Amino acid sequence: MHVAFVSFETVHHRDTETNQQFRTVLEILSERGHDVHCYCAGFWAGDGSTLEQDGITYHAVSTGLDARSSFYLRLPFVLAAANPDVIHAAAQPPGQILAARWGATLARAPLLVEWYGDGGIDDTRWTRLATGRPDRIVTPSELVGTWVRELGADGDIVETISNPIDLELIRDVEPGEEVDVIYARRLDDGANLESLLLALAELRDRDWSATVVGDGPERETYERLTRDLRIEDRVTFLGNLTLEDRIAVYRGAHIFVQTAEHCVFPTEMLWALAAGCVGIVEYHANSSAHELVEGWNRGFRTTSEAELGEAILAAGDLERREFDDRFADYDRSSVAERYLELYRALLEDRGIL
Repeated sequence: MHVAFVSFETVHHRDTETNQQFRTVLEILSERGHDVHCYCAGFWAGDGSTLEQDGITYHAVSTGLDARSSFYLRLPFVLAAANPDVIHAAAQPPGQILAARWGATLARAPLLVEWYGDGGIDDTRWTRLATGRPDRIVTPSELVGTWVRELGADGDIVETISNPIDLELIRDVEPGEEVDVIYARRLDDGANLESLLLALAELRDRDWSATVVGDGPERETYERLTRDLRIEDRVTFLGNLTLEDRIAVYRGAHIFVQTAEHCVFPTEMLWALAAGCVGIVEYHANSSAHELVEGWNRGFRTTSEAELGEAILAAGDLERREFDDRFADYDRSSVAERYLELYRALLEDRGIL
């Protein structure tokens, strides 16, 4: 299948969670042998208008991020000339959805929009206009789907497709050192690691060990808090680790705790759960993490430090695992098939398949 992806900004311009996820979608479809093209602002040196990289063909619709208007004006005609089977656009900036809609009309191709929502969704006139243009909208969680519907999107066109993980990679990584509790996230002002540290401090008379994976501007503050709570000898800060090293830590851990206040999809938690961890989520209105553990006998949802401590004790009674096949539907191959099924449905609706 020939798929034209549209993203004015890519991970090569700015390394954000949204841009990383969009690249992942390109990668999982390219891995399955599909003809994947990305129409974006140019990010490479030289005069060439295209760049082949990792099975993906990048097309410079504009010369750089300063030429947004040029990108919007040229995009419909570039897409029409490309004649793709499906057009798959990122949601930000919303102007590119409007331009992609014109391109889809000219190319007679369905338009799907990836609405990731990291950093929230701005309620602007352009965003509301954009919600009415796609044939389908894909969000990473029910939380983001709700945000998009509140902006005016037709609920019948909103689909949830979660971020993928690689189960084969998890199996291939040797488990690391055993640890009771693990937390993993960038340590910024939204990490809310203090909830976990306060809960652990209330359990100081119990035998436990905890590991924190990740770095960020608040790391020193959290390390100081462990000293103030007199638990610094039982909490280890590992900083940033490679994916393989994180998986090793998860396979050796018993319980993964998610307390972040904002999370459109808890990818690190998913890696940990598939690596055998019990999952504990502190509920927050702007986090979708609870969606992963609802209705699961190895998952707990809490709303306070006291409940969090009780959940850690209860989770400690569950068996240790190094892998959990319950999460097979989140594997890269399964997620790629979800997108392909959606593409086929859109083409069938148009009588093309």
